[in-house]
Amino acid sequence: MNNRKKVAVIFGGRSGEHIVSLRSASSIMEAIDKDKYEIVPVGITRQGLWISGPDAWLSLWENRPPEEASAAVLVTDPTRPGLLIKRPDLINDWRFEAIDLAFPVLHGPYGEDGTIQGLFELAGLPYVGSGVLASSTGMDKAVMKTLFREAGLPVASYLVVYRAEWLNCQERWLDQVEKELKYPAFVKPSNLGSSVGISKAYNPEELIAAVEEALLYDHKILIEQHVEGREIECGVIGNREASASSPGEVIPCNDFYDYRAKYIDDRSGLIVPVELGPELVNIVKDYSVRAFHAIEADGLARVDFFLRSSDQRVILNEINTMPGFTSISMYPKMFEASGLKYRALVDRLLDLAIERHLKRQLLLFNPPE
Repeated sequence: MNNRKKVAVIFGGRSGEHIVSLRSASSIMEAIDKDKYEIVPVGITRQGLWISGPDAWLSLWENRPPEEASAAVLVTDPTRPGLLIKRPDLINDWRFEAIDLAFPVLHGPYGEDGTIQGLFELAGLPYVGSGVLASSTGMDKAVMKTLFREAGLPVASYLVVYRAEWLNCQERWLDQVEKELKYPAFVKPSNLGSSVGISKAYNPEELIAAVEEALLYDHKILIEQHVEGREIECGVIGNREASASSPGEVIPCNDFYDYRAKYIDDRSGLIVPVELGPELVNIVKDYSVRAFHAIEADGLARVDFFLRSSDQRVILNEINTMPGFTSISMYPKMFEASGLKYRALVDRLLDLAIERHLKRQLLLFNPPE
């Protein structure tokens, strides 16, 4: 008798981090315990079409025409969660595939921002990672930093600028950056990850170009004070009882840890575990769990910091609710250094998804009197 749970591993997506997602999903599908789980691959094309089947990952990786794949639709019936899958060669040949839980290995908009998490909630489907609220606030850097400040966590000074405001009052914003932040300054789309669209500006001319670049990806951007120092990262795992990994350090091969340094040049250094001294390690781990709870995250997150050179103060940069997850990515490497190997880490995340769902269902159907 087959008692394996069916897990839909969902990858690709409509964001600029499509390829990053494919790389993460490939490692996860290889690591999932096949004695406990049956994998149902589900790809999302750059246009948003859902496909399924054994060739779904390869179809996206090779950018094959979507009509060659089996289209898939998530059934939003909480009494019978699953997928409707259509064979590509037949018009009305749809079959139902029951699903027990989902592992959305999706980065950026439409995958990590609460949208697909809301779909899972409608379908009554357990899923790995944070819920709607934490996913959306964790994606929006402006809202995220507001919550961090409210929780008493240290963040660098920043300004939030909307497209219309920039177009109407560019000179005012240039003056404000000069007075409040100084140069160099970082310019970031508010809702994106993997350092896509991020630039470092050393003067007003570069700032204008950086803002125009960031506005290609989002209508809301952050202009942030540069913090000179080491780049430290820390993983968090758990639900309400979360714990932090050993911290790691990123040594960027470029001026900063941008998209090219992360995924193209392949020359950046990752030091895990990092030598910080017991006091700083404890601060980083404490801030990581507090940041995790500040946005009400679940499952997993990677929290990024700067260790400021001038005073050795730990400054919180951001939280990522679905970090890069290849076997050589920072998040799994930090937990491996903490004694939790990649395969066991994936297994633990699936357990946490089921645990969180069961607790929510218990409250939903058995509310306190």
